[in-house]
Amino acid sequence: MSAVVKIEQLHKIYDSGEVPVHAVRGVSLEIHQREMVALMGASGSGKSTLMNMLGCLDRPTRGLYELDGVDVSKLDKNELADIRNQKLGFVFQGFNLLARTTALENVELPCLYGKRRMSSKKMRERAMHCLDIVGLSNRADHMPNQLSGGQQQRVAIARALVNEPQLLLADEPTGNLDSKTSIEVMGVFQKLNDEGITIVMVTHELDIAGYCKRNLILRDGVVVRDELTQNRSIAEHELDKLRQAEAAAKLTAAPAA
Repeated sequence: MSAVVKIEQLHKIYDSGEVPVHAVRGVSLEIHQREMVALMGASGSGKSTLMNMLGCLDRPTRGLYELDGVDVSKLDKNELADIRNQKLGFVFQGFNLLARTTALENVELPCLYGKRRMSSKKMRERAMHCLDIVGLSNRADHMPNQLSGGQQQRVAIARALVNEPQLLLADEPTGNLDSKTSIEVMGVFQKLNDEGITIVMVTHELDIAGYCKRNLILRDGVVVRDELTQNRSIAEHELDKLRQAEAAAKLTAAPAA
């Protein structure tokens, strides 16, 4: 299976103030097609810096980074912007939806900035397909304030998928969600991964990392552990358990006739 991500001796040093900050220290690893990887570590461990470099939002100070076979460390700003639009999809903790724009229009947005020109009809069909993938085609005409937090995050996932990226990057995607909604969103990610999409996710939550296939733990800018998860939970099954427990609690609480 080919590597979507290949990095060798990647370093990132920030020259802010008198003492340089060495945020990432010689990280080397590969992420292959169909993997679902959690990046973990305490604040200051380097996981967010590494994610930013994987997303071509920040350049490494030195080292090799190949994305889908392309050495992105040598590209200029315009070429990096094209790579982000064509090969990467982003999902953020804060959803980042446009407030006065429908779910469908939010999902269409990346198509407007891509090199692949689409007709309005084709763009709408593609966006509706992505909303259908995340189970929200029936909310296409809703504004973000008419959607729950979990629904907004699913719209954000659909938006990340619309240009058919090689790699989906998610930065604390459940950070603003309650436990039940987090499981629902992780179920969406697992479904996408099972269908062949490669996913890298930053999280500080052990239970969320448990839904991924592989965990990378960073400390002081170095990968200290790289391990496959032993019992990858299926989020849909966990959600079914929660629903059953809620139903049982309602029955128990119901007054006798």
